[in-house]
Amino acid sequence: MSTTASPGDEPMTGTELPPEGESRPVAAAGGAKAGTKSNGVRKASAKSARTRAREFAVQALYQHLVGRNDAAAIDSFTRDLSGFHKADSVHYDALLHGCVNEAPELDALIVPLLDRKLEEISPIEHAVMWIGAYEFRHCPDVPWRVVINECIELAKEFGGTDGHKYVNGVLGGLAPQLRAPEVEADRAAGKAR
Repeated sequence: MSTTASPGDEPMTGTELPPEGESRPVAAAGGAKAGTKSNGVRKASAKSARTRAREFAVQALYQHLVGRNDAAAIDSFTRDLSGFHKADSVHYDALLHGCVNEAPELDALIVPLLDRKLEEISPIEHAVMWIGAYEFRHCPDVPWRVVINECIELAKEFGGTDGHKYVNGVLGGLAPQLRAPEVEADRAAGKAR
């Protein structure tokens, strides 16, 4: 195993020592934007309380989808996780309990936009799409493009390699249905995709 980083290599994990006279690399090369890791995911210090709430919500919804655990038990467990105090707990509550309570309605919105059966979707991507659909319906203070971007970031951080592309496609198709005036206004102003 090489102890020197070259462009595209991940930084050392901390268990390897750099060769004598060399310092540990701070970040991988590649020109990542300020506030992001080399893979494009936002650094923890650059995350808002709402972003953190979404991150905890996607993990909690994953537990619900995979383990069929009760929302109250998941909620109690999640609140004890490290860093939860930095999250917007009100937004987290709305996402977790809202998505669990409205799961059939959210699935009914998502399913027509899928190219496969819902059961074949990764539970992470499923949870992220629930969050996006829920925010489209119940969080008009969050612009539709922000909803999509936040969900893409969740899928990048927690999902499979190209899961964020799938989430983008589904939520991009859902936005005009649930936020028609906002999407049309952005299109008229030349801001929409």
